[in-house]
Amino acid sequence: MCIGVPMKIIETGFGFAVCDSKGVRHEIDTMLIGDQPVGTWVLVFINAARQVIEPEEAMRIVSALEALEKVMAGDNEIDHLFPDLISANKICDV
Repeated sequence: MCIGVPMKIIETGFGFAVCDSKGVRHEIDTMLIGDQPVGTWVLVFINAARQVIEPEEAMRIVSALEALEKVMAGDNEIDHLFPDLISANKICDV
């Protein structure tokens, strides 16, 4: 299984971009999505951008990946990472 990681483009070149993920720079192949401007969020699989995504979607994915890391480390305090789901659940409980 491959997990897509949201990354923000901070530099561009022909067929590649330098992206940031948690403060770490990665050189990413952009041939599948074409050249994109600085500031664009992309979903990256195995060092290749596969999809341009909206910043809101990127933040939801980042939160889900952070929750996964916490649970794998034994920390079950993850509700704050899913405010949209928690608020929807409270509406259903009423």
